[in-house]
Amino acid sequence: MSWTETRSASFAVRFESEDAGDVEQLLEQLESTRERLMDGFGRLPEDVAIVVHPTPAQLALAQPILPVVRRMTAPAARRYLAGWYTANEVHVLAPRLLRERSSNVPGSEEMLLLSPSALYVQLVVGSMHPRLPPPFRPSSLRTYSKWAWLVAGAGSWFSGQTACARPAIIRRLREGGKPAFPPGVSDAPLLGGTLYDLLVREEGQGAAVRLARAPLADGPRRVLERAFGERAAVHTEGTWRSHLTRMATTAGDR
Repeated sequence: MSWTETRSASFAVRFESEDAGDVEQLLEQLESTRERLMDGFGRLPEDVAIVVHPTPAQLALAQPILPVVRRMTAPAARRYLAGWYTANEVHVLAPRLLRERSSNVPGSEEMLLLSPSALYVQLVVGSMHPRLPPPFRPSSLRTYSKWAWLVAGAGSWFSGQTACARPAIIRRLREGGKPAFPPGVSDAPLLGGTLYDLLVREEGQGAAVRLARAPLADGPRRVLERAFGERAAVHTEGTWRSHLTRMATTAGDR
């Protein structure tokens, strides 16, 4: 493989020449995301590399955990798992492949094209929690299985993916059983961001930043109680399920 590299103020991107036309826009998206995060998250990881893969096979070879995670993910969200991250790299499919992967419903292409930003946010959140990946070791993966909703949800919401996700949420609610609260690993990429969305509506964007940075010692339900102003988790669960229903009933079909 013959790579080309270009840089912005904060990122280095490696890509093949056929994807050069999309790289400038990708860098602008990432710099914009980083600028938004700086207001609440403070110091962010430095020297993050973005690896733009020209085929799904090369992405899977570079990040073999991704096919495993995809198999664990609810079918409604699988097409949106278009990359993965390490401590200092984001690996993602080339934008031309993201466009090809999208469905014909509103928001699908937008969600996929926001994948680099969503993965970068997940890298940032993971870097703030020593018990969470990266790196992806057996011990950190066990912790991740409990907190995937917090990490993937932050990626979805802060990148803007959640605002585009309504048709996919409709499909998930129709095809699957009742989602866990908070969402489990299978639903975290799609439904984790809806918890942040509800939190921002009730408590403001600062509360979403605090949730993403919250200490993990007390377990997910206690973390959510604190995030929602000490409201009992059972009541927040009911409010969240109503929020999912509203999102589904105001969206178009998939």
